Amino acid sequence: METLAALARAVDEYDAVAAAEHARKALDEGIDPVAAFDAMTAAIKTIGDDFEAGTRWLPDLIGAADAMKAAAPILEEALKARGGERQSLGKVVAGTVQGDIHSIGIEMVCTLLIAAGFEVHYLGIDVPAQKFVDAVRDTGADVVALSALLTVTSLEDKKVIELLTEQGLRDQVKVMVGGGAINADFAASIGADGYEPAAPGAVQLALSFVGAA
Repeated sequence: METLAALARAVDEYDAVAAAEHARKALDEGIDPVAAFDAMTAAIKTIGDDFEAGTRWLPDLIGAADAMKAAAPILEEALKARGGERQSLGKVVAGTVQGDIHSIGIEMVCTLLIAAGFEVHYLGIDVPAQKFVDAVRDTGADVVALSALLTVTSLEDKKVIELLTEQGLRDQVKVMVGGGAINADFAASIGADGYEPAAPGAVQLALSFVGAA
């Protein structure tokens, strides 16, 4: 459909205003909101693949994510109004650990996870370890995504894992870590289930956790 193609093109061209406009137009035309989400998801996936291949860059991912974020609430509201929802692949609790106020990377991960079909509970920045644990308990999350860009805050990842273990929740959730302060060796040393340095890879890791990769 022409409107769905225009919606996908708006995401591909990082045009948040056009994305919102075409989302509204799709609904006015009676197009299923899920189909509109799927159109945006396909565009995001293409950009993510290009990023992995080295033909697009971080600003491209950020721009596309912002365009999708402009349209997503419009479609989500329409789904709620008709008593429906997108089929979820799983629940993810995500945020930047305590002491760290960087948000761009984890917000991009969240947007791509939503595009992939996850239900995401984003806790924001500077999140205490216990708040992650409480969110896992309250939501029944399948995955926790922790971001730490500062070396001095990276040990907060370990604290979250320790609290999950102490409170009997570790076996029910997969923990993935990322951010500038993290590498694969550190992730393994604290008992994380996985590490990814880039947003598209984080989505693939989450998909593998729920058996959808």
